[in-house]
Amino acid sequence: MRRYLAAAVALVVVAALAVRAFLRRREAVAHIHKLDDQTVTDAGGAIRSIQSADVTLPADELERLWSPMYLERLARTYWRFLTLVTLGVIRVKYTERERFVCLLFRPFVLLAFQAPEYEMNANRGIVRWRIERGVLVSARGRGGNGYLEIDVERLPDARPGVARVHVEVEVANFYPAIAHSISRWVYENTQSRIHVIVTHGFLRSLARLDLAPSKVGRFGPIGALPEPAREREPVPR
Repeated sequence: MRRYLAAAVALVVVAALAVRAFLRRREAVAHIHKLDDQTVTDAGGAIRSIQSADVTLPADELERLWSPMYLERLARTYWRFLTLVTLGVIRVKYTERERFVCLLFRPFVLLAFQAPEYEMNANRGIVRWRIERGVLVSARGRGGNGYLEIDVERLPDARPGVARVHVEVEVANFYPAIAHSISRWVYENTQSRIHVIVTHGFLRSLARLDLAPSKVGRFGPIGALPEPAREREPVPR
Protein backbone atom coordinates (compact mmCIF):
# COMPACT_ATOMS: atom_id res chain seq x y z
CA MET A 1 0.00 0.00 0.00
CA ARG A 2 2.88 2.39 0.69
CA ARG A 3 4.15 1.82 -2.84
CA TYR A 4 0.70 2.59 -4.25
CA LEU A 5 0.55 5.78 -2.18
CA ALA A 6 3.99 6.89 -3.35
CA ALA A 7 3.06 6.19 -6.98
CA ALA A 8 -0.23 8.06 -6.58
CA VAL A 9 1.46 11.14 -5.11
CA ALA A 10 4.13 11.10 -7.84
CA LEU A 11 1.60 10.85 -10.64
CA VAL A 12 -0.56 13.63 -9.25
CA VAL A 13 2.44 15.94 -8.74
CA VAL A 14 3.75 15.30 -12.27
CA ALA A 15 0.33 15.99 -13.78
CA ALA A 16 -0.05 19.23 -11.79
CA LEU A 17 3.42 20.49 -12.78
CA ALA A 18 2.87 19.66 -16.44
CA VAL A 19 -0.46 21.51 -16.54
CA ARG A 20 1.01 24.50 -14.72
CA ALA A 21 3.95 24.76 -17.15
CA PHE A 22 1.67 24.54 -20.18
CA LEU A 23 -0.68 27.27 -18.93
CA ARG A 24 2.18 29.77 -18.72
CA ARG A 25 2.88 29.57 -22.43
CA ARG A 26 0.35 32.04 -23.90
CA GLU A 27 -1.39 35.27 -23.03
CA ALA A 28 -5.04 35.09 -21.96
CA VAL A 29 -7.79 36.47 -24.19
CA ALA A 30 -10.77 35.26 -22.14
CA HIS A 31 -11.19 34.85 -18.37
CA ILE A 32 -11.97 31.65 -16.47
CA HIS A 33 -14.18 31.69 -13.38
CA LYS A 34 -15.88 29.25 -11.00
CA LEU A 35 -13.81 26.14 -11.62
CA ASP A 36 -15.67 23.23 -10.07
CA ASP A 37 -15.46 19.47 -9.68
CA GLN A 38 -18.32 17.09 -8.95
CA THR A 39 -17.34 13.42 -8.86
CA VAL A 40 -19.72 10.78 -7.55
CA THR A 41 -19.86 6.97 -7.54
CA ASP A 42 -23.19 5.18 -7.58
CA ALA A 43 -24.02 1.97 -5.71
CA GLY A 44 -23.02 -0.16 -8.69
CA GLY A 45 -19.56 1.39 -9.00
CA ALA A 46 -20.24 3.69 -11.98
CA ILE A 47 -18.32 6.97 -11.91
CA ARG A 48 -19.79 10.30 -12.93
CA SER A 49 -17.25 13.11 -12.94
CA ILE A 50 -17.97 16.68 -14.07
CA GLN A 51 -15.41 19.49 -14.20
CA SER A 52 -16.78 22.88 -15.15
CA ALA A 53 -15.98 26.58 -15.47
CA ASP A 54 -17.47 29.85 -16.68
CA VAL A 55 -15.62 31.61 -19.49
CA THR A 56 -16.07 35.33 -20.20
CA LEU A 57 -14.87 36.75 -23.48
CA PRO A 58 -15.63 39.60 -25.90
CA ALA A 59 -19.13 39.19 -27.32
CA ASP A 60 -18.00 39.58 -30.92
CA GLU A 61 -15.40 36.84 -30.37
CA LEU A 62 -18.07 34.43 -29.15
CA GLU A 63 -20.25 35.21 -32.15
CA ARG A 64 -17.32 34.36 -34.41
CA LEU A 65 -16.68 31.08 -32.59
CA TRP A 66 -20.27 29.86 -32.20
CA SER A 67 -20.51 27.36 -35.05
CA PRO A 68 -20.31 23.58 -35.58
CA MET A 69 -16.79 23.90 -36.97
CA TYR A 70 -15.56 25.59 -33.80
CA LEU A 71 -17.35 22.99 -31.68
CA GLU A 72 -15.29 20.38 -33.51
CA ARG A 73 -12.16 22.47 -32.96
CA LEU A 74 -12.94 22.67 -29.24
CA ALA A 75 -13.19 18.87 -29.16
CA ARG A 76 -9.82 18.51 -30.88
CA THR A 77 -8.33 21.05 -28.48
CA TYR A 78 -9.22 18.76 -25.58
CA TRP A 79 -7.30 15.85 -27.11
CA ARG A 80 -4.39 18.09 -28.11
CA PHE A 81 -4.15 19.38 -24.54
CA LEU A 82 -4.02 15.82 -23.20
CA THR A 83 -1.10 15.02 -25.50
CA LEU A 84 0.81 18.23 -24.74
CA VAL A 85 0.62 18.06 -20.95
CA THR A 86 1.72 14.40 -20.98
CA LEU A 87 4.69 15.36 -23.20
CA GLY A 88 3.44 13.05 -25.94
CA VAL A 89 3.21 9.96 -23.76
CA ILE A 90 -0.57 9.95 -24.28
CA ARG A 91 -1.57 10.26 -27.92
CA VAL A 92 -4.90 10.28 -29.74
CA LYS A 93 -5.35 8.39 -32.99
CA TYR A 94 -8.27 9.12 -35.31
CA THR A 95 -10.24 6.94 -37.68
CA GLU A 96 -13.65 7.60 -39.24
CA ARG A 97 -15.41 5.39 -36.72
CA GLU A 98 -13.28 5.59 -33.54
CA ARG A 99 -10.90 7.66 -31.44
CA PHE A 100 -8.08 5.86 -29.63
CA VAL A 101 -6.33 7.25 -26.55
CA CYS A 102 -3.01 5.43 -26.61
CA LEU A 103 0.06 5.03 -24.48
CA LEU A 104 2.56 6.13 -27.16
CA PHE A 105 1.36 3.77 -29.90
CA ARG A 106 -1.89 2.29 -31.24
CA PRO A 107 -1.52 -1.26 -29.81
CA PHE A 108 -1.48 0.19 -26.27
CA VAL A 109 -5.04 1.54 -26.22
CA LEU A 110 -6.05 3.03 -22.88
CA LEU A 111 -9.53 4.01 -24.08
CA ALA A 112 -11.29 3.63 -27.42
CA PHE A 113 -14.27 5.85 -28.18
CA GLN A 114 -16.93 5.65 -30.84
CA ALA A 115 -17.06 8.46 -33.41
CA PRO A 116 -18.10 11.78 -31.82
CA GLU A 117 -21.71 12.92 -31.75
CA TYR A 118 -22.31 16.65 -32.27
CA GLU A 119 -25.42 18.54 -31.16
CA MET A 120 -25.87 22.29 -31.35
CA ASN A 121 -28.34 25.17 -31.42
CA ALA A 122 -28.10 28.93 -30.88
CA ASN A 123 -27.46 28.58 -27.14
CA ARG A 124 -25.78 25.25 -26.57
CA GLY A 125 -23.27 22.87 -28.11
CA ILE A 126 -22.41 19.29 -27.09
CA VAL A 127 -19.83 16.86 -28.40
CA ARG A 128 -20.02 13.33 -27.00
CA TRP A 129 -17.75 10.30 -27.34
CA ARG A 130 -19.17 6.95 -26.21
CA ILE A 131 -16.67 4.61 -24.56
CA GLU A 132 -16.18 1.45 -26.60
CA ARG A 133 -13.35 -0.39 -24.82
CA GLY A 134 -9.80 -0.05 -23.45
CA VAL A 135 -7.59 -1.22 -20.60
CA LEU A 136 -8.79 1.60 -18.31
CA VAL A 137 -12.45 0.53 -18.43
CA SER A 138 -13.88 -2.72 -17.07
CA ALA A 139 -16.08 -4.96 -19.21
CA ARG A 140 -19.26 -3.55 -17.70
CA GLY A 141 -18.52 -0.07 -19.07
CA ARG A 142 -17.71 -1.09 -22.64
CA GLY A 143 -19.77 -1.04 -25.80
CA GLY A 144 -20.93 2.57 -25.55
CA ASN A 145 -22.49 2.36 -22.09
CA GLY A 146 -20.35 5.19 -20.74
CA TYR A 147 -19.29 8.41 -22.40
CA LEU A 148 -17.15 11.52 -22.32
CA GLU A 149 -18.71 14.81 -23.39
CA ILE A 150 -18.01 18.54 -23.57
CA ASP A 151 -21.06 20.74 -23.04
CA VAL A 152 -20.91 24.49 -23.80
CA GLU A 153 -23.87 26.70 -22.86
CA ARG A 154 -24.28 30.43 -23.45
CA LEU A 155 -25.26 32.38 -20.33
CA PRO A 156 -26.68 35.91 -20.03
CA ASP A 157 -24.31 38.71 -19.05
CA ALA A 158 -25.49 42.27 -18.44
CA ARG A 159 -22.14 43.89 -19.23
CA PRO A 160 -22.00 45.50 -22.68
CA GLY A 161 -19.65 43.79 -25.10
CA VAL A 162 -19.10 40.81 -22.78
CA ALA A 163 -20.29 37.24 -23.37
CA ARG A 164 -20.25 34.31 -20.96
CA VAL A 165 -20.39 30.56 -21.50
CA HIS A 166 -20.49 27.65 -19.08
CA VAL A 167 -18.28 24.71 -20.08
CA GLU A 168 -18.59 21.22 -18.61
CA VAL A 169 -16.42 18.18 -19.27
CA GLU A 170 -18.30 15.09 -18.12
CA VAL A 171 -17.41 11.42 -17.84
CA ALA A 172 -20.49 9.36 -17.04
CA ASN A 173 -21.36 5.72 -16.44
CA PHE A 174 -17.64 4.93 -16.38
CA TYR A 175 -16.52 1.70 -14.69
CA PRO A 176 -12.76 2.02 -14.07
CA ALA A 177 -10.81 -1.20 -14.44
CA ILE A 178 -8.35 -0.18 -11.73
CA ALA A 179 -11.16 0.14 -9.18
CA HIS A 180 -12.44 -3.32 -10.10
CA SER A 181 -9.07 -5.11 -10.25
CA ILE A 182 -7.20 -3.34 -7.40
CA SER A 183 -9.36 -0.98 -5.33
CA ARG A 184 -11.47 2.14 -5.57
CA TRP A 185 -9.01 3.92 -3.23
CA VAL A 186 -6.19 3.44 -5.74
CA TYR A 187 -8.41 4.67 -8.59
CA GLU A 188 -9.50 7.75 -6.63
CA ASN A 189 -5.92 8.68 -5.75
CA THR A 190 -4.37 8.10 -9.18
CA GLN A 191 -6.51 8.03 -12.31
CA SER A 192 -9.35 10.11 -10.89
CA ARG A 193 -7.09 12.82 -9.42
CA ILE A 194 -5.05 13.05 -12.61
CA HIS A 195 -8.23 13.35 -14.68
CA VAL A 196 -9.48 16.26 -12.55
CA ILE A 197 -6.12 18.07 -12.65
CA VAL A 198 -5.77 17.69 -16.42
CA THR A 199 -9.39 18.65 -17.12
CA HIS A 200 -9.17 21.76 -14.94
CA GLY A 201 -5.97 22.57 -16.81
CA PHE A 202 -7.82 22.22 -20.11
CA LEU A 203 -10.58 24.54 -18.89
CA ARG A 204 -8.00 27.12 -17.79
CA SER A 205 -6.28 26.84 -21.16
CA LEU A 206 -9.46 28.08 -22.87
CA ALA A 207 -8.51 31.57 -21.68
CA ARG A 208 -6.15 31.72 -24.67
CA LEU A 209 -8.87 30.73 -27.18
CA ASP A 210 -6.17 28.79 -29.00
CA LEU A 211 -8.30 26.11 -30.64
CA ALA A 212 -6.82 23.22 -32.58
CA PRO A 213 -7.38 23.17 -36.37
CA SER A 214 -10.43 21.34 -37.68
CA LYS A 215 -9.80 17.70 -38.60
CA VAL A 216 -13.04 17.03 -40.45
CA GLY A 217 -14.46 20.43 -41.38
CA ARG A 218 -17.64 18.88 -42.77
CA PHE A 219 -20.17 20.79 -40.71
CA GLY A 220 -22.28 23.56 -42.17
CA PRO A 221 -24.75 25.79 -40.32
CA ILE A 222 -25.91 25.17 -36.76
CA GLY A 223 -29.28 23.90 -38.00
CA ALA A 224 -27.56 20.95 -39.67
CA LEU A 225 -26.89 19.36 -36.25
CA PRO A 226 -29.40 17.74 -33.84
CA GLU A 227 -30.75 19.72 -30.91
CA PRO A 228 -28.60 19.35 -27.76
CA ALA A 229 -29.98 16.88 -25.21
CA ARG A 230 -28.54 15.83 -21.84
CA GLU A 231 -27.91 12.13 -21.41
CA ARG A 232 -28.45 12.44 -17.65
CA GLU A 233 -29.83 14.94 -15.18
CA PRO A 234 -27.34 17.41 -13.65
CA VAL A 235 -25.54 16.32 -10.48
CA PRO A 236 -27.21 18.01 -7.46
CA ARG A 237 -25.04 20.74 -5.95
